[in-house]
Amino acid sequence: MTHSDEYWMKKALALAAKAATKGEVPVAALVIKDNQLVSTGQNRRETLKTPLGHAELIALQRASQKLGAWRLLGCTLYVTLEPCVMCAGALVQARISKVVFGAMDAKGGAVQSLFNIGKDPRLNHRFEVVSGVLAEPCSRILSDFFKSRRG
Repeated sequence: MTHSDEYWMKKALALAAKAATKGEVPVAALVIKDNQLVSTGQNRRETLKTPLGHAELIALQRASQKLGAWRLLGCTLYVTLEPCVMCAGALVQARISKVVFGAMDAKGGAVQSLFNIGKDPRLNHRFEVVSGVLAEPCSRILSDFFKSRRG
């Protein structure tokens, strides 16, 4: 049985909603291998009081622990928001095979918007990028979160 990109992104959106209830920016990530969920992560910067508490980094660390390897070849990362420079660098280091994201990040996106780190031929690893999967609900959860914080 195979699951579609939309199926996994819906799972990530549900996890992002849980992050919002904890006062975290609603971003979540899943690592999938062979159509099976390996790990999840949600933003935890506020909870952990660290700039490293991005959903992608948490999901990558958990996947590496579960799989017993830092090389995540054959894995796909699903994330509700385009990864930043820090996370894109970690994705290269983890040798992730594919990244699927929902909302573009015009101010900080590093796999399509501002930079194309995953496709840069100067780096030792490249990964496939699929953008815009459930982009509207992924954008809306973020804009609703920030609107509620402001007002």
